[in-house]
Order: sequence, then C-alpha cells, then structure tokens
Amino acid sequence: MSGIYPALFLSHFNPAIVLKGKFNRSIGELWARKGLVIFQFTISIILIVLVFVVQKQIAFIQSKNPGFDRNNIICFKKEGKLEEGIKPFLSELENIPGIVNASIYHGDLIANPTGTDGVNWEGKSLNDKVNFKYLCIGDNFIETIGIEVEEGQSFSKEYSTNDSKIIFNETAIKSMGIKDPIGKTITLWGESKQIVGVVKDFNFESLYENLKPCFLLYSSTEDMDNIIVKIKTDRERETIEQLRKSYQKFNIGLPFDFKFMDDDYQMLYESENRVAILSRYFAGIAIIISCLGLFGLTAFTAERRRKEIGIRKVFGSNKLDIFSLLSIDFSKQLLVSISIALPSKLFNSDTLA
Repeated sequence: MSGIYPALFLSHFNPAIVLKGKFNRSIGELWARKGLVIFQFTISIILIVLVFVVQKQIAFIQSKNPGFDRNNIICFKKEGKLEEGIKPFLSELENIPGIVNASIYHGDLIANPTGTDGVNWEGKSLNDKVNFKYLCIGDNFIETIGIEVEEGQSFSKEYSTNDSKIIFNETAIKSMGIKDPIGKTITLWGESKQIVGVVKDFNFESLYENLKPCFLLYSSTEDMDNIIVKIKTDRERETIEQLRKSYQKFNIGLPFDFKFMDDDYQMLYESENRVAILSRYFAGIAIIISCLGLFGLTAFTAERRRKEIGIRKVFGSNKLDIFSLLSIDFSKQLLVSISIALPSKLFNSDTLA
C-alpha cells in the first residue's frame, strides 16, 4: 500500500520536466509522503508488539499450573495379555528403581474427559442441572499425577470399600452447595456414594475452558484401558528401557507404544504455537520492508539536500550534525507511529493473563 503512492506520483511526471529537474512540490504531497511513512512504521510496530503478546501468551500457557504434575509421566494402552490381568504387571513396575508411581485409569485424560448429569445430592432442586466430568481411576492415580487433596483423603489400598466412595473437586462442591462434604452421601446413577475427599481444582482441558465440576471414582476392575507411569527426573532413558522390557515380557512381540502426557497437553495449543511462529515471520518481513523504505527515504532526502549538506560541511558541521539533520524528520514520524501502535493496555498484565 505504501508503494502505490510513489508509483502513481512518478507516473504523472512529464518526462521533459523530469529531465530538466523541475519539480513542483506541494504541501499536500509532503504530508501524503509523511502519512504513508507513519502508516508503514505503525503497521510494523503493531506486528512486532503482537509477536511479543503472542509469545507472552504461549509462555503463560506453558507455565500455568493446571493443578496436576504432567512432567515425566508416560501413558500407554493396556493391550495383549495385560487385558487378562494388570496387577502382576503393576507389581513388577514397582520394583523398577526409576519409577515413582504407576496406576491405571479409564477415559480420556486430556482434552475430553467423560461427562454425566447423573449426580443427585441432598437439597438438589429441579433447577440444579450440573454436568460433571469424571474419571475412573485405580490405586495411586491421584499420587501419580500429583493432584492435591484439599480435604479428607485419597483412595487407599487399605480400604476394601473404595468402590462405594467418591472424590469431588472444589468446583463440584461449590456447584452442589454442600457444606462440610466429608462423610456425606450422594447418589450416582442410582447408587449411594460416600464423599471421602475433596481435591483442588485441576484442568485437563484447554485453558480456554472454564474449570468444570469433576469427580473421581475408584475401580479395581479390569475394565481400565490405560496405564500411567511417573518416572524420576534425569532417569528417563534407562527407566523407559526397563519399562519396555517389562512390557514385552508380558506382551511378547507387541511394540511398546507410549506417549508423554506433556506432549498431549501441548497438542491442545498446537494452533497457538503455529500462530506464534507465523507472527515472527510476518513481523520479520514487516521490519525488512520498513527498513528498505527508510533506507530509500534517507537516500532520497540526502540526494535532495546534497547542496545544503555541502554548505554545512564547509561551515564546520560535523558528521553528527549532518546525521541529526537527516534523521530528525524520520525520528518525529517514528515517534508518532510508536504513540499510535503502542496503546498502554497492550502492556497491562491483566490483559495478557
């Protein structure tokens, strides 16, 4: 767009006048040129600012605590002979030095946990329509992914009645309006469940989604279809190799296909990462174009004021004076562009968060 004006302006020149060096410069043409320079600088600065904003948003996403520890956790499917019995395999994993904890669960842990509205509690009215997300989990699941227990306790191997117990998150308790929830009973799908614990809110979905009511159910059945393992830091390589050997001991011939939970979590923001990369490229192109335009304007100004510069040099002006003479107009235009392109709200931390 900034290149349209010079092209149209130059195409209207009479060749005979151009060869004689006679130009009629109007105030309107001067302001049009300055306006286009300001416009070009403004767009470039806006793109640069947007790059910083996007990068800060990505950094915020990556550093935000979702309420659980997703680092050094691998997940894989329960397949082959493991479907016939998982307990011997989990017992063997406990003997591997690099493994902190191992557990099983059912459902989609990242992005799309299962939902239900089949929860009833004392005092629930017809207007209380709450959709709960839930996970079916095995022993040590809460400890494996580091969910913090706010009240009560987690499921324990010491109790044989875990199947009749339930754990809610804080948002679920607030949604139900239950005070002092530990020990109280709710009805889930027609069965009574005792609340034994309340965990702090955790978010397995994208941060674009609000925290949702959630509950955890204990299950000791073989219906679980996923295995989750927490590995010690700095021992990932050798631990995964030992884990692979243990897996193939139970599933001879089957490949050990696993994935890191952190990678699944980052996949939620794949589009944002692409935008961050593209924004850097576009900002780079804008900066290059602006620099080329600035170089052309500087060369044009220097050529137009060559005689003036020569006279000033004769009268003792130094290089700094000449540089100031040529750059002061551009500096003013650049300051105007900055004042337009950098509204204060872009640097507001609340806006970025």
